[in-house]
Amino acid sequence: MAMATMGESPRSPEAKLGMRVEDLWDVQEAQLSPTEKLNACFESIPVSAFPLAPSNQEIEIKSDATLAEAVMKLARHNVFSAPVVDVDAPEDASWIDRYIGIVEFAGIVVWILHQSEPASPRSPSTPTSAKAIAAAANGLSFALELEALGLGSAATTAGNFFVDLTSSELYKNTTVRDIAGTFRWAPFLALERSNSFLTMLLLLSKYKMKSVPVLDLGSGTIDKIITQSAVIHMLAECAGLQWFESWGTKKISEVGLPLVTPDQIIKVYEDEPVLQAFKVMRKKRVGAVPVIERDSGKAVGNISLRDVQFLLNAPEIYHDYRAITVKDFLTAVRSYLEKNKNAFPMVSEYVTCREDCTVKELIQLLDQEKIHRVYVVDNDGNLQGLITLRDIISRLVHEPRGYFGDFFDGVLPLPANTRV
Repeated sequence: MAMATMGESPRSPEAKLGMRVEDLWDVQEAQLSPTEKLNACFESIPVSAFPLAPSNQEIEIKSDATLAEAVMKLARHNVFSAPVVDVDAPEDASWIDRYIGIVEFAGIVVWILHQSEPASPRSPSTPTSAKAIAAAANGLSFALELEALGLGSAATTAGNFFVDLTSSELYKNTTVRDIAGTFRWAPFLALERSNSFLTMLLLLSKYKMKSVPVLDLGSGTIDKIITQSAVIHMLAECAGLQWFESWGTKKISEVGLPLVTPDQIIKVYEDEPVLQAFKVMRKKRVGAVPVIERDSGKAVGNISLRDVQFLLNAPEIYHDYRAITVKDFLTAVRSYLEKNKNAFPMVSEYVTCREDCTVKELIQLLDQEKIHRVYVVDNDGNLQGLITLRDIISRLVHEPRGYFGDFFDGVLPLPANTRV
């Protein structure tokens, strides 16, 4: 029935791409395993064939953009990251000189955390200290700025801090380029249009890249950016095709999911300070965490690094809080979004699946809800694991021995003083 539906309905660009995989699947050698067949299919398709993202998601941020402008642009286009263009690069610059790196919401969280904790008196001259970073950024005395903002620790920061921060000269005048050293910049590794799908899928899974730029070497510009979400959407559009169904109809446990077990899930309690939650995500290098009710031990929500946008774009909603807990944060954001439904994308939600879920059902859930992770629960709602977009892609392909060779030798180094 699914095959008939796909054949009768207009095909999306992603579904047409799936048909291309199908054609290659049919001519693979019979003795190959399904995974080996998929590897061979994806190795035969160039990344230039991947559909372009919606125009509102293809953005670049100029290196002289202020943090406020960068945050607003990422939020408005509902993207986690964007390439940063060096405004001082000559017009005929190569792509290596044209782009500084990729800035993420995670990097903005790092900057906020630097503002939420006074510089250590034991290392006043350390180049990577918050004081030195801010001083280098705009010649201001970081200590005086902190004092003027009435800032305490992450545990005691009051809601009016974010109003003061976003209206301060420090926030208004600091540019993306100024604080490059504090940002979690992704290694700027880009593909050429002729590189294969297999290479792209491995970078997005085994090598933990959230997005992969594809370059037009002729113009020295980025042709497209392929994200983990875009790959999941492509897979969702391939439902009904033989190659997808042979994999997608398996239970998640049959393909080794979830990779993250209950004891490995990083959690925060709803009565903890919200900045502490962001700090935990940063320290543990995770994009989101479940929010746990302390009395029952049950998960009651989810908070992600991207949610930091609400601290910066709508700080007035926290003004009356003496100390913002995770629960306060989520409650205030949901109330704000009910009144401003078109202002921002929705806050990250806590979405679950059961242990007997199939890969296909999981992919369709992720694509429909436009989320990056699903929590696996048992019949009683207890957490049994966590599955991310990267985990799913990693179950689709595998890296042949020696596949990349010296491929990574061309990766640009991170900016000086980068904290990763």
